[in-house]
Amino acid sequence: MKLTKHAHACVTLEKDDSRLIIDPGTFTPDAAEAVKRVHAILITHEHFDHFDDALVAAALASRPELHVYGTAAVAARLGSGDGRVHAVSAGDTFSVGSIDVSVHGDRHAPIHADIPCPDNVGYLFDGGTVYHPGDAYFVPAARVHTLLLPTSGPWTKLGDAADYVRGVKPEHVVQIHELMLSDLGLRSTAGLLGEQGLTGVPIRHLEPGASLQLPVRAA
Repeated sequence: MKLTKHAHACVTLEKDDSRLIIDPGTFTPDAAEAVKRVHAILITHEHFDHFDDALVAAALASRPELHVYGTAAVAARLGSGDGRVHAVSAGDTFSVGSIDVSVHGDRHAPIHADIPCPDNVGYLFDGGTVYHPGDAYFVPAARVHTLLLPTSGPWTKLGDAADYVRGVKPEHVVQIHELMLSDLGLRSTAGLLGEQGLTGVPIRHLEPGASLQLPVRAA
């Protein structure tokens, strides 16, 4: 499976002839171009940095083969899309071509008592090859090879992120949601959370457009 990192929390996954994108939001400059090449769009929650609703609605209108998966709030913003918009929640499973997907978690991590927490789902691919948690520290009940770890934002805390990696026990970590970190912040975060830091797990930062190959695990 090939993972390509885009800005912020957006990534694409490719396997065989199947391609999907997760969280093309307004912080991702190439989101519109990336969406043109996928069979499905997966949204973890409704915040604008993860879900550019105008972009996704336009893609649905122009591409009758495209499907979108997201929380009930995401689906409500898009309408039915002639049956191509799917509201998903924890416990659901579906496939995008040859890529198997299971849904985990239910709420966005808290930011502040005065700010409501929307629903948030994480997506686990091919039985544990890679897990995208959205904006949450939910630990799926599955072995995870590569964890996509949010490392910046108003809800994140490095101590919580370290405990999260310890809870998931992935073999590798890739930083996402890191747009608010400077170069120094990226290096400091990797040092604290990485193999020589609190978790003992290798952590990588991929520049937008960079890709890596992930071993496919049996479901």
